[in-house]
Amino acid sequence: MVENSDGMLRIFWPNSLTRTTAPGVIVGWKNSELDFFVITVLEDVEVRNVESALRIGTLFRNSPYPVARIFQLCDRSAMHVLGTLNHPDLPEIYDPTRLCAFIMPGEKRPRIYCPARAEISVQVVLFDPPNPTQMQYMSLTPISLALGRDYYSERAPLYFPDEVEVQAEREHERVTQLVNKLRYHTVVRHRSTKKELALNAILRQINCAQEVADLLQKNTPLVGPRRKRSLSVSERVVESAQSLYAFAAWTVWTLFMTYAFPTLLSLFKIAIIGHRILAEGILQILEWPLPLQRLQLPESRRSFNGTVALKDISACCQQVHLRLQQFSYYPTQYALLRRRHATWSSFPTSNSDYIRFYNSLWLVANDVIIGIALGSFLSDNAQTASEFIGGILDEYTIEGLRRMIRWLMSFPGGLKLNTELAAFLGDLFLWVIEYWSSTTVMLVLPRLPTIVYFIGISSFAGASMPIAIFSDLLSLMTIHIYSFYVASARIFNWQLTIIISLFHLFRGKKRNVLRNRIDNCDYDLDQLLLGTILFTLLFFLLPTVVVFYLTFASARMAIISLKATLDTCLACLNHFPLFALMLRLKDSKRLPGGVHFELLDAEQHRLQWQEETERDASKEDDADVDVDVDDQHEQSESSVAYVRLSSTPLSLRHIFEQYFQLWARIRQHYLSPKVVFRLLTGRFVPPLGRSEMYGLQYSVLPRERATISEVWKSLSETMTAGAVSGSSHAHSHLQEGSLGSHGRAIGKRWG
Repeated sequence: MVENSDGMLRIFWPNSLTRTTAPGVIVGWKNSELDFFVITVLEDVEVRNVESALRIGTLFRNSPYPVARIFQLCDRSAMHVLGTLNHPDLPEIYDPTRLCAFIMPGEKRPRIYCPARAEISVQVVLFDPPNPTQMQYMSLTPISLALGRDYYSERAPLYFPDEVEVQAEREHERVTQLVNKLRYHTVVRHRSTKKELALNAILRQINCAQEVADLLQKNTPLVGPRRKRSLSVSERVVESAQSLYAFAAWTVWTLFMTYAFPTLLSLFKIAIIGHRILAEGILQILEWPLPLQRLQLPESRRSFNGTVALKDISACCQQVHLRLQQFSYYPTQYALLRRRHATWSSFPTSNSDYIRFYNSLWLVANDVIIGIALGSFLSDNAQTASEFIGGILDEYTIEGLRRMIRWLMSFPGGLKLNTELAAFLGDLFLWVIEYWSSTTVMLVLPRLPTIVYFIGISSFAGASMPIAIFSDLLSLMTIHIYSFYVASARIFNWQLTIIISLFHLFRGKKRNVLRNRIDNCDYDLDQLLLGTILFTLLFFLLPTVVVFYLTFASARMAIISLKATLDTCLACLNHFPLFALMLRLKDSKRLPGGVHFELLDAEQHRLQWQEETERDASKEDDADVDVDVDDQHEQSESSVAYVRLSSTPLSLRHIFEQYFQLWARIRQHYLSPKVVFRLLTGRFVPPLGRSEMYGLQYSVLPRERATISEVWKSLSETMTAGAVSGSSHAHSHLQEGSLGSHGRAIGKRWG
């Protein structure tokens, strides 16, 4: 309970109650003596009847689910009568624990009676109750659209960072430690007040307000006067016809649910289990370790003894693996969503799963639709497409590369290169291109129409499949360019390292490897002479090596950029938050990103019927009117501060949070100064790991997929009493950290 000792009467008032002007009884939660939460207003009832109904539970009859869970969620042990609304008579003695509210016609704010002599300030917090049946709710923390950020940190140990990423991670850890130490040296530390700590419980009360209000309004006739008249003849005829139609419909539905539906459901379960068995077999093949040890770069100081699987080296296998993982998770995810109907909708525990499930279904449907259109086009134009692709491969990977190397062997751009070295490197690369074109390319080009037709057929499984296949073909058909880049980079790096060492020798210095510094050294005359000759020779040969290295490095970076573009397209087709964006535009209350308090104004108002009473009193007795009017002015005048509480929708920055993380990873890997320095010095720049690119798409899947027995168990669960109690126990377990200390007493009372 919130101890409110600051002399402020705080009232949480739903905006939906400002439309009524009839007298009624205010019912809600009493968080403290001066902290009230209004749920609803019961009309045409008396206060003592409502209090008695709340004590014996009459207003909670015919509840679809146990009311004890609502009390546990709201952290309250009982519901109270908070006061009256639009009551014609003011109380003789003002009691701050009993509200006296009024709603004037045409106004959208309640007026609270609080005389000035009470020395109590009034604050009315207006809010729009979220509709839990439409999965609306308020929350202090933004909703999470992913299952976890550290998905691949535990699931894919095959990825290991290179030296640049290791240094960046160490720098990030150092800055984090400094920030944590800085928090201990703050001059003023703000401690959360009891009202701030109670905000979570108040938000849970707001989330439950709509369902509780509907239940109370449904049971209001059990408390108030019962007005029921006998039916007329025409009404009896209509009721009989409706009863006959309802009986016929109920009979047909009962026969269908008794005989046809169990058979169809069993066949559907068998089909899902069969698909799950087949998918598990394919997944095991894709995850089977290959008899190839993962290569370790010489630049990396970290040892690694892992193996790779098909899904780690092929984009097509990775896409198949992702789709099978999604299809294997759908039955369990759907069963989890079905369990949310076994308890109150005010428990927003499955809203994230709901968004992820339907976003995945929507993306798969869009992927298949786009794939069907693309597959139809490729199948109808397989020959033309194969000729176009063959021309591009021949132009840019064979003939264009030959022309570029021959141009480098002469005088490229007017540069005077070493003729012998340029001829040697050019002949070497031309021989490799000739061998490559006569073997691999000649084997692929004649069969290119069949390959294109196969890609068109695979497009009917989704547009992501041809993109993944094209990414693998691009890697396969550019292996020779990758080999040229590795060879030229290694030659350039070796030559640059030797030149730097000889430059230290020329200056009479040497590098101390043990202490990582430059020390003085005395060399003999023959050593200095030989070092000077070698330095001069390698320095004048350096431009020739640099030209070849820059050419193949540019080609390699272009290929990496193209593959990164294809991987980005795959990420958009597999993980784009389309459903979340639709909810953001359609109903932003289903994507809460926090709460917002807005101070409207403070008003001093007088009650309208008090003014009429004053005018009547002035007509009867003119002598006593001054005293009475002054006294009534003091009683009726009150200052009320109005605050609007609203839900802040999830920002676009949070919706695309994982895309920002992916872009930061790509920028850190390719555009950082250290990576540019490695590129300029001829050190190898590895491409971004496939696990890093696909980690975004796997973030909506669990780390461990459900087994076949677990899928069958989840499909076999029905909405029986045992399933309901199990689901409610799960929800209670999820909320046990924030339900308060009234759970056991409420369970004994209302369970």
